[in-house]
Amino acid sequence: MARIRLFAVFAIAILAGGTFAFGTYRYIQDRPAPGAVMQTHPVVVAAANLDIGADIRREDLKVIDWPAESVPAGAFSNPQELVGRGLIQPVVQNAPILAAQMPPKEAGAGLPPVIPEGFRAVSVRVDDVIGVAGYVLPGTRVDVVATVNPTDQHPDTTSKVILTNVQVLTAGTKIERDADQNKPVTVNVVTLLVDPAESERLTLASTEGKIQLALRNPLDKSAPQTPGKIGRAH
Repeated sequence: MARIRLFAVFAIAILAGGTFAFGTYRYIQDRPAPGAVMQTHPVVVAAANLDIGADIRREDLKVIDWPAESVPAGAFSNPQELVGRGLIQPVVQNAPILAAQMPPKEAGAGLPPVIPEGFRAVSVRVDDVIGVAGYVLPGTRVDVVATVNPTDQHPDTTSKVILTNVQVLTAGTKIERDADQNKPVTVNVVTLLVDPAESERLTLASTEGKIQLALRNPLDKSAPQTPGKIGRAH
């Protein structure tokens, strides 16, 4: 009986060793030989970070050799196919630019191709406080809080969340002319993606009162109903 068990142990050991040896042999055979040339394919990537709505220029692009068997779907090999087109998604430096990140050729560049059907882009002036101290960037989500004082009396000041989970399309600066001193001044502007009804509320709030942007977690999809806050409660 002991000899039978010993024989069985040897048989199992030989079988396991043979399996390991066969696996090692297949690995060595499938591994590229030293000095073998990897097959590559030219892929156009971003030479720098590109924002939503960017008008792609030739200097924004570069071509690298990408492993031929793992070229991303929708990648381009000729940079001239991208020059003059816009982006509907941001692209980070050295990332491939894909067809899904751009509108059709006839749509051109700039902000309009980024706006989905049924939505509008509305720009509002902000300061560093309203813009959450510079943390409001393209692609972030915000709530819009409006503060209105219809009588110019402090107790009548009312604050209310008028829009929730709004996408920021662009955030930056532009040059405007100061009406009092007739000189150009730099102002901060944030462009929000809203539907037509939301655009009315946003425009009215920015005209009749003040607005504040509340930065939110992009994973938070909730839209709580708030009662608002009246100044006289203080």
